[in-house]
Amino acid sequence: MRPEYLTEEAIQKFIQSAFAEDIGPGDYSSLSAIPEGTKGRAKLIIKDEGTLAGIEMAEKIFNAFDPRLKVERLLKDGDSVKFGDIGLIVSGPAASILSSERLVLNCMQRMSGIATVTHRLTQKIIHTKARLMDTRKTTPNFRLMEKWAVHIGGGVNHRFALYDMVMLKDNHVDFAGGIRNAIEQTKNYLHKNNLSLKIEIETRNLQEVREVIEVGGVDYIMLDNMDYGMMKTAVAMIDGRFSTEASGGITEDTLVEVANCGVDFISMGALTHSVKSMDISLKAY
Repeated sequence: MRPEYLTEEAIQKFIQSAFAEDIGPGDYSSLSAIPEGTKGRAKLIIKDEGTLAGIEMAEKIFNAFDPRLKVERLLKDGDSVKFGDIGLIVSGPAASILSSERLVLNCMQRMSGIATVTHRLTQKIIHTKARLMDTRKTTPNFRLMEKWAVHIGGGVNHRFALYDMVMLKDNHVDFAGGIRNAIEQTKNYLHKNNLSLKIEIETRNLQEVREVIEVGGVDYIMLDNMDYGMMKTAVAMIDGRFSTEASGGITEDTLVEVANCGVDFISMGALTHSVKSMDISLKAY
């Protein structure tokens, strides 16, 4: 099941914007070198190991550029792949295949890299109740694809953008004059503007956790940059009254220990900002 943000309208808007950037008035290399009417076939070759993501997107890209292109999907999103696997075969006007090739590869390579890391890390904490979650640390104008890839890899999408959830970070709290002010002013604003949004607030120490518990009115408490002992104490203090999210500098080496602290979610910006793209190519045959 697709996340709510993955509407067909949003996907098509992304595709058209990407084509405008990459092709502009025309792909003159293909238009000039390939005789009009030339037909062709190409296969998508996996040259790496991991979790595949972007196959569905690839078909949408090919079809959006030229409805005459026919795509045969041999693998599906979320499949484990290895070197030499063939993801899909595309056939039709040769120039159209070449014009849309780079956008397909750019999306699939990065999405598959993200899905691969997400899947590997989720498997490390599968014995706990913690769920791995992404952040807004994404590539501008490519967030849709990156969060989709996290979803395919088995992770949880945090808020998509600033407008679909309230997250009161340390700077919000400090500028607002403290935790109580930040929460109460937020609730007043949401009520006044008839907005129904979940609220998360960041805490940096046990005193701030106590204050949030006392004030209430939030859905999630973020435990930011806490050591294992402090995090376990915070989880015990919260005692299931609010969902908990561990955040801040969490790595693959520390992930399991953080999950063992009993938190509900663990957010890692590295899922989208530090991954290596999967090696994938499209080859005519």
